[in-house]
Amino acid sequence: MTGNVWKFAVDVYAQPGVETACLALQEQGADVCLLLVAAWLGRRGVSCSKERAQILENAARPWRETVIEPLRRLRCAWREAATHDACLAELREEMKAQELRAEREHLQRLADLATAWLEGQEANRNADAWLQACSRDICTEAERRALLVLGSAALQTAP
Repeated sequence: MTGNVWKFAVDVYAQPGVETACLALQEQGADVCLLLVAAWLGRRGVSCSKERAQILENAARPWRETVIEPLRRLRCAWREAATHDACLAELREEMKAQELRAEREHLQRLADLATAWLEGQEANRNADAWLQACSRDICTEAERRALLVLGSAALQTAP
């Protein structure tokens, strides 16, 4: 039942303005994978609660901090040097692929955690409620606008 989270994330990300919004949120420390899963849960009609959002955040933190963020930091650290070094540029592309693989796994792990929530829940289909619950640290106007872009795209994407 969780197999569609990756397709949903890719479809949302492909919509106009979403890549820019997600990168802006990511640069401010938001876990975009967590937000995409939150939007997916909302679109699937899973009831949102503070407890569920906290469960997802607690599950997301270790993978984000020990796998995704170190890969991203290294890839970003190589950005400038890779423009002058073909071998490093190739390694950086491989690192980017590994980061994407780690993000895909992150999405799936969070979706798997929510599997029990998918059955028998009252249809809520409120991606905004999930996005708000999973984005407590988003406080600037630019971050709120980016979150609105993500939420709007999620509402236009089949779960």
